[in-house]
Amino acid sequence: MAASCSSPEWSVASINSCRKPRHLNTSYIITSCKTFHLVSNFKCFHVNSSSTGCSSLIPEEHQQQQQAPPTNFPINNNNNNNNNNNNIHFDLNFQPSDDQISNLNHVLRDFLQFPDTQHLAYDYYLKAKQNPDFVPDKSTIHHLISYSIRSKTWPFITSLTLDFETYNVLPDSLTSSRLVTSCIKARKFRIVDRLLQSFKSDHQVAVSSFDSAIKGYNKLHMFTRSIAVYENMKSSRILLRPASYPHIMKAYHKIGDTDTTVSLFHEFHSRKLDSTPYLAPVYRVLCDALGKSGKAFAALDYFRGMTNKDSSMYSSLICSFASIRQVKIVEELLIEAEKKGMLRNPETFQKVVLMYIEENLTEKTLDIVKAMKNAKLKVSDCIFCAIINGFSKRRGFVAAVTVYEDMISQGHLPGQVTYASIINAYCRAGLYSKAELVFIEMEKRGFDKCVVAYSNIIAMYGKLGRLRDATRLVAKMKEKGCKPNVWIYNSLMDMHGKVKNVRQVEKVWKEMKRRKVAADKVSYTSLISAYSKAGLFETCVKYYREYRLNGGCIDIAMAGIMVGVFSKSSQIDEVVKLLQDMKSEGMKMDGRLYKSASSALREAGLQVQSKWLQESFGVV
Repeated sequence: MAASCSSPEWSVASINSCRKPRHLNTSYIITSCKTFHLVSNFKCFHVNSSSTGCSSLIPEEHQQQQQAPPTNFPINNNNNNNNNNNNIHFDLNFQPSDDQISNLNHVLRDFLQFPDTQHLAYDYYLKAKQNPDFVPDKSTIHHLISYSIRSKTWPFITSLTLDFETYNVLPDSLTSSRLVTSCIKARKFRIVDRLLQSFKSDHQVAVSSFDSAIKGYNKLHMFTRSIAVYENMKSSRILLRPASYPHIMKAYHKIGDTDTTVSLFHEFHSRKLDSTPYLAPVYRVLCDALGKSGKAFAALDYFRGMTNKDSSMYSSLICSFASIRQVKIVEELLIEAEKKGMLRNPETFQKVVLMYIEENLTEKTLDIVKAMKNAKLKVSDCIFCAIINGFSKRRGFVAAVTVYEDMISQGHLPGQVTYASIINAYCRAGLYSKAELVFIEMEKRGFDKCVVAYSNIIAMYGKLGRLRDATRLVAKMKEKGCKPNVWIYNSLMDMHGKVKNVRQVEKVWKEMKRRKVAADKVSYTSLISAYSKAGLFETCVKYYREYRLNGGCIDIAMAGIMVGVFSKSSQIDEVVKLLQDMKSEGMKMDGRLYKSASSALREAGLQVQSKWLQESFGVV
């Protein structure tokens, strides 16, 4: 059953006249019809319903309610009875009135409002543009942009940038900002450049769009692009928003241009924008830039002139002065910030802890722990570890262990890095049982993939002669997906070498090669020492030459082993060559090596070389 093409209820005008704003159920067009053929110019349309069950575009109850006035749209009434599809045709010879052209914007918006018809909007818009009398309005542009952003149809957005100039129609400030931000997130930078160029014709839209571009590029850490946008603004005589100053100042700060950062601050001040809520962020960037560029005292001068100071400013200044080891000023700022309750950034405390350690004021790091507790801040794993390592370096391992146990008693929890450091401290202090207990505790807390902790415990097992425990632990870490590093392999070769188990040493060495773990000087020293103890001097010489060919340098440990190897294998000329290499590399001997080399030369009757040895090397 065919619907009459001359019936007024099928015209675009009558559909628009009887719909409620934003509630026209245009989805009936899709759900009731099989196909939707679009013809250029959108002058008017014709509906042809076949016998496929689509008797009407509008349900019967809607037809009864619809009392639309007659339309002036002439409809093409050429029905094709052989066509089984449902078609909408547009009369190509009709010249629409202004009201009917306006209706095209309404229909476009209706298409864009409903998910079932949004995908048709692009073709519909392109066809509508072919009509010389059609001009999209702001609302249509807004809907087209929103749909394009959601569907990520970037080529369509590119064509829209041309339409902005062609039709002299721009989106509002909010829509333009959203469009620029979306393009930057999608890395469509060329489209952004075109958009910014198009938006220059409207000052309000331009200010908003350029502001969004600077913020968007800053988020991607593309600071040079942010600066390029700002330079474009200046050349176009577009003033920055007050909210944009912190962002462009940050961009210049990040590329190391402190002078321009300061200049922008003075510009902000000269525009009498100090009463805006952006004064604090501007000061924050200024102080940070000056502090990190080595002008901490200049930053402090600006800071003292402020009335409203926040925690981030204190943090920036404290970190700046801590980095240049100005202990007195740091402590003054800490006291001032603590009184105002503005010590909130754990990174600030970490910088101060590192400053105290470098200045050999290690005990003061414990005052920082108390200050963090007063500020209700958790002592982070990095700070805890820094304190333990600081005491290990400056006061010894026993002192580090004491501090650790005291902090644990206060309720501070170590993390993986702190566990690794304290296990090393326990091992170096000879407290092996405590080291093992802490390692077990670490595993129970879920830190079971720390290679540094594993290497310390395995090395400890080697010192104690617990080879089986070391082997089991290596197997255990492999099961957990933790790959042994060169330290672990060195420990294994050393412990097997001490008991002259060269078979296991060779096995470990081959596993290192298979896993592509690069051998270091300690690796070759442990390997050669193992073969030397087993009396396999030829193998020692082979690995020594391999080590030297790979660019390895001679140290006292390696030299001591090889002097013994060459002497026992009657290769005195190699001993002389080794000593000459040591001399050319600027090495000094300890008493043990000097005695060994001198004895080897005298026993071989090389008195001249023995005298040269005595004259050439200073014993340390």
